[in-house]
Amino acid sequence: MKSAIHTVFCAWALQCTAAVYAGEETPKTNVVLILIDDLGWNDVGCYGSDYYKTPNIDRLANEGMRFTDGYAACNVCSPTRAAILTGKYPARLLLTQWLPSGRWSSTKNKMREGRYVSNLPLEEGTIAEALREAGYRTGFMGKWHLGTETYYYPEHQGFDVNIAGRDYGAPGSYFYPFKGSWKIPTTGQTLFKETPLQGQKGDYLVDRLAEEAEKFIRESTDKPFFLMLSHYAVHAPLQGKPNKIPRYERIAKKKRQGKPAYAAMVESVDDSVGRVMKTLVELKLDQNTMIIFTSDNGGFAKATNNSPLRANKGSNYEGGLRVPVIVKWPGHTKPGSVSSEPITSTDFYPTILAATNQNLRPHQHVDGKNLVPVLTGKGSLNREAIYWHYPHYNQHPQSFPSGVIRAGDWKLIEAFETGKLSLYNLKDDLGETNDLSAKQPTKTAELHAKLKAWRNEVGADPMRANPEYQAVKK
Repeated sequence: MKSAIHTVFCAWALQCTAAVYAGEETPKTNVVLILIDDLGWNDVGCYGSDYYKTPNIDRLANEGMRFTDGYAACNVCSPTRAAILTGKYPARLLLTQWLPSGRWSSTKNKMREGRYVSNLPLEEGTIAEALREAGYRTGFMGKWHLGTETYYYPEHQGFDVNIAGRDYGAPGSYFYPFKGSWKIPTTGQTLFKETPLQGQKGDYLVDRLAEEAEKFIRESTDKPFFLMLSHYAVHAPLQGKPNKIPRYERIAKKKRQGKPAYAAMVESVDDSVGRVMKTLVELKLDQNTMIIFTSDNGGFAKATNNSPLRANKGSNYEGGLRVPVIVKWPGHTKPGSVSSEPITSTDFYPTILAATNQNLRPHQHVDGKNLVPVLTGKGSLNREAIYWHYPHYNQHPQSFPSGVIRAGDWKLIEAFETGKLSLYNLKDDLGETNDLSAKQPTKTAELHAKLKAWRNEVGADPMRANPEYQAVKK
């Protein structure tokens, strides 16, 4: 009897030991978040472009899930970046404009802009801070554009490594030493852009950031890591590598989707994605690494054609808000799957936490939805609506201060200057050519009421009358 008990106990102990070791052998999920600047929804092969060459991004989509209805949290960059890091709508953060703005005119604009903070507040808990607390090595490289050097750089917001993250939103040049200057419209002062990272003559910024990303991954094999590769490209200045531009110049102008220099930049970004994927495979990390690929807003009007979407970066039409979103999560997402679930930038924070087996932080990513049910094919988000608040002026075509709600197939835009409401059914009218507000007054009123209630709930700062406005005499 005693021997039998001993045998059972030993078998139980061996099972427990095996379970412990099995748990130890199961690697934690790494995360690579690749954020492109100003990449349009249709500027990628897997989204329908036959002009831009993106074989690596297309392969990523073939190995993961592609979202047809992915949205940036804002039509310009800084607010979207803040939303990705915090899981909150820009309006809730009071960070609704690109930094430091500089497009408002005291005499030409009818309304005063909504107030906004000029740095991502340190009080906000970022996804990088959450993962670092969980033992992850965190790295940021590329465009930051969320605050000034003294207190608000990536290293102050949860990143162990900061490569090239600065306060400005575009490099002086994409060629070493990457220097340049920019005249601030509102003040007339000149911002001198210093070298953001080391290099040598002939270096191209996209390639250098890819090189740094590879280095970070190789140095992080002893612990789980979170890498945010945030390219300055494909933002202006439009400077492609000289050896890539000719292939697009040989294409007849009427068949070009965008400028050859821009197309070359898109190709270089694709090369960088390929380098990251190759490094993960080489180090045998690809099967336990989630890759998220997206853009911070729609394509720049002077660089690319966003058709069939209406408008461009800076606008609250689909061309300014809808962006490519691809998620590869080996063992969880079905390769080559496609989802039409509407998602937005705030959703990445809780999704990353869930994918890395961390506790969710609903007090922080209050506006984000966990995408795991969608990624695994086990459910939907049951989201009532997605919202935008842009109480600002900029100089992009078809841009005006406005608020937006998308609920199901319906999208309502409220122009703040005039109060005009426009209603579109995106399922039937992706190009937003047919305003249904007059034909659908009940739906228009319903969505407008929800939009106003949301603004009140998040504390969205309103626009106000501008007493200095000088109407142009006709």
